[in-house]
Amino acid sequence: MKTDFVVIGSGIAGLNFALEASKYGKVTLITKKEIMDSNTNKAQGGIAAVLDRHDSTESHVEDTLKTGCYHNDIEAVEYLVKEGPKMIKKLLDYGTPFEQKSGVLKLTREGGHKCRRVAYSGDHTGHAIEKTLVDVVKENENIEVLEDTMALDLIVKDGKCYGVQYLQGKKVGELYGKAVILATGGAGYLFAKTTNPDIATADGLAMAARAGAKIEDMEFLQFHPTALSKNGHDPFLISEAVRGEGGKLKNSKGKRFMHKYHEMKELAPRDIVARAIAKEALNGPVTLDISHEDSEFLKTRFPTIYETLIEIGIDMTKEPIPVSPAAHYTCGGVKVNLDGETNIGNLYAFGEVSRTGVHGANRLASNSLLESIVFSNNIIKAVKNLEHEVEEVPVEKQEFSDFDAANLKKEIRQIMWDHVGLIRNEKGLKTSIQKLRSIEENLPKGVNKDLIEAKNMAIAGRIIAEAALKRKKSLGCHFRDDEI
Repeated sequence: MKTDFVVIGSGIAGLNFALEASKYGKVTLITKKEIMDSNTNKAQGGIAAVLDRHDSTESHVEDTLKTGCYHNDIEAVEYLVKEGPKMIKKLLDYGTPFEQKSGVLKLTREGGHKCRRVAYSGDHTGHAIEKTLVDVVKENENIEVLEDTMALDLIVKDGKCYGVQYLQGKKVGELYGKAVILATGGAGYLFAKTTNPDIATADGLAMAARAGAKIEDMEFLQFHPTALSKNGHDPFLISEAVRGEGGKLKNSKGKRFMHKYHEMKELAPRDIVARAIAKEALNGPVTLDISHEDSEFLKTRFPTIYETLIEIGIDMTKEPIPVSPAAHYTCGGVKVNLDGETNIGNLYAFGEVSRTGVHGANRLASNSLLESIVFSNNIIKAVKNLEHEVEEVPVEKQEFSDFDAANLKKEIRQIMWDHVGLIRNEKGLKTSIQKLRSIEENLPKGVNKDLIEAKNMAIAGRIIAEAALKRKKSLGCHFRDDEI
């Protein structure tokens, strides 16, 4: 099967790229579940940009660099911030229902930001953006969407990418294009405790690694400080915006503690808040309390969080929320330039799967959705060198397998949580690498969704652990308790 642009992934990066690319040719977008299943869809807080007259480009740049421990690529950061306001306008033009008052965007504040610069839609901003873009994509005759279609491997020969091998049901096929775009999201589901949906199994990262793409900064896996921590329930993201609107972190004695760890208290960068919570939790449960705010305001401002908590017996308007850190965001990834180009010809990467250099050692809150749309908008530069014909190249056929890999995925997630989590050391990292390599080497031949995900998780997990082992000193969200 042939197309002009092969897009893998249906989050904000993949959808935005598809819309821009459709002006220049046919786009075929594949996604392993339904089109709305993505990390974008789960994003609560908002999207950051300089949107207030009291804010400035310089301030947003500095907040991003400071949070990223100055490990960022400053050129990428400056480009992100400069393009931000235009991308918010673009989303508004598409019909994204950002909160407004008298025609002016409402803005909130999150950790690491010196001022309010986060546009939002309730506590489901990602869903609002995702639905808006999906609706526009479905109306575009130049975009074909293949749901329940899982990418297996990139088709690469002599340093160039020609397409992707995919699995649809039990059928393995090939899709060829002038360019292949990875927009597959991150690696959060590699960990037993995560805010990510079960699709975030690092598929794009692992495929790129197998194909020979450069991967960087994978040790910087961000843990969100405040996920629901209640026995019998999966971690559920309690947005940073809850703290931005006045939520207070309290220890088991009901006392606030963040003043001991950072001058910005509850709104310190995520890595600092996460480790502070983990330390305080050694003496008992930690909670996030915003019950002192007006109950109607909370129900209106955080409808998703409020309803979800009510269903499990917690009323955030009357009582504190038990919280603990959980794996959240991949700051590193497939190395790209400002145009999304990788070191492999005709292969591009956008969004969380990529490493633009924007996030450095720790992502500033609400820069993720912005990064996804800003860089995936660079299609004009990317298509200049794509006037060649679509070529097909021979590829080794893969057969469907009935092997059940569910337990292997569970094992990998526990290994990663136990040894490559919030706090790391040499012994644990070496143990994880050994165990993950053994799983990888002993996987049976053949393909099915769980088996390929297990393979990708083992490879990506090993890459993260190896990067963490190599970086001896703590930096940002990479923290070692054995550094000399």
